[in-house]
Amino acid sequence: MADTEKHKGVSSKSLISFKYIAISVTLSAVSMGLVIYLTYTPGVLNHLAPKRLPGLFIAIAVTLLRVYFSAAKLRYLADKEISWAKCFRIMLTWDFASAVTPSTIGGAPIATYAMTREGIKLGKSSAIVLYGVLLDQFWYALAVPILLLAGFYYQVIPPEIGFVGNLTMVLIYTGLLLYAGFLTYGLMINPASIKKIIVWIFKWPFLNRLSEKMNSEAKNLEQYSYEIRQKPIGFFMKALFFTTMSWMCKVALPVIVVLSLLPGPEVLLVLRSLAMNLAFLVIPTPGGSGGVEGLFALFLGPLISRTSFIGLAVFTWRIITYYISIGLGIIAASWYVNHSVVSANTVEKEQTEVN
Repeated sequence: MADTEKHKGVSSKSLISFKYIAISVTLSAVSMGLVIYLTYTPGVLNHLAPKRLPGLFIAIAVTLLRVYFSAAKLRYLADKEISWAKCFRIMLTWDFASAVTPSTIGGAPIATYAMTREGIKLGKSSAIVLYGVLLDQFWYALAVPILLLAGFYYQVIPPEIGFVGNLTMVLIYTGLLLYAGFLTYGLMINPASIKKIIVWIFKWPFLNRLSEKMNSEAKNLEQYSYEIRQKPIGFFMKALFFTTMSWMCKVALPVIVVLSLLPGPEVLLVLRSLAMNLAFLVIPTPGGSGGVEGLFALFLGPLISRTSFIGLAVFTWRIITYYISIGLGIIAASWYVNHSVVSANTVEKEQTEVN
């Protein structure tokens, strides 16, 4: 029975942190409430144009499309070893974890765990996640020069953020490019380097008991990395296509929400949304809550002609992109928790019958 409880506890803790959920939702609600309070004027809903509101359904469709492209990338990188249903379950769990854990941590560890529950070895799961992150970094590396070039023609960075804000964006751009270089070297040029780092980490006394297993998994990760290197350029380009489409959906969502409420400068909205999404990456709070709402108001707010619509746009955008992700993610994550409990109970029952 002790083993069952232990197994159950690990699964629950690994996938659902109610502390992080509470912090994330609270920060989001407070920051949304603050933006609405500062921008609200009576009768704002009377100015809504009914002919534009169907755009919100497009926004929901684009959200689901983003999940599809992310799942397609995952399945493609896994050499189609996992079914579509499993890929969607992993991605929804990944999105959920990203929404309720600090942005600096992200949902990658949970995604790795979810893949192992779907039958993919830990080493290969880790390599797939790292390769997926690498593709994201390649996309960022493409996005940065686009924003820099666009800056000559459009005011991509809001003047309201001042010198400190501009300096922060430069540091973000630089950090993304450096991280992309590090992952490229580790996964595409010298996979053995990542293995050495893992072996070194698990030599520490408090991690030493896991060293044998992790050394074995590090070899699997290295092996998969070498397999990836042998893939044709078409493999990389298709995986990058899925990554690009997923991120384009993410960038398009704030733009669609704003244009569903009232007209706006489409090109500048897209560029600001792209810059804003890169800034989201460094917000340390769970899911970026408390910060992303403020950045939305800062980057896109000045482009919304009616100030009273800023709070409404933030609220609508977060409902579609954040709260829906949490709802679907809890359902997906609960499957892993319940599956783990059932598996543990089955093992316990079999042991009892043998005894």
